[in-house]
Amino acid sequence: PGVGKTFLAVGLGIEAVNHGFKVYFVTMGELVQLLKSEEFSSKSKIQLKRLRDSDLVIIDDLMYMAMDQREANLFFHLVNHLYERSSIILTSNKSPEQWGELIGDQGITTAILDRLLHRVEIIHSDDDSHRMRNRKSLFSAEV
Repeated sequence: PGVGKTFLAVGLGIEAVNHGFKVYFVTMGELVQLLKSEEFSSKSKIQLKRLRDSDLVIIDDLMYMAMDQREANLFFHLVNHLYERSSIILTSNKSPEQWGELIGDQGITTAILDRLLHRVEIIHSDDDSHRMRNRKSLFSAEV
C-alpha cells in the first residue's frame, strides 16, 4: 500500500483521455457490486456498458478481498469480454500467485490469469508507503 499504484494508473488514464481514448476507472469493490446488480439495476447496466465500450479499463485494488464463486464467475466473464477488445490496467497488493486463494477456484483463477497475463507489462514496486514515510515517528515514539 501507498507506493503510487493508483496514482500511476490514473495518470496513464488521463494521458489516454488526452489522446482521445475512452477510459473507465473503477475499484474492484465497486466493480463487483456493479456485476452483481447488473441483472436488476438499470444504473449498473449503463455503467457496465460504458466500461465494456471503453478503450482502457482501469480496475483499482484488484484482489483486495476474497471473492465467492458467483463473483469470480462474473469477473471472469468481464475479463473474457475485455480480452483483446480493450486495454486493461490493474492495481493490486497481491501477486497473481495469491489470487487462487482469494478466488477460491483454481480453474477460474487460471482462466482469468491466462487472459490477463497474455501480452502484459508488470510494474512491481515494493517500496515503503509514501503515506507512512513521514509518520514513522508515530510508531517509534518512546513511551
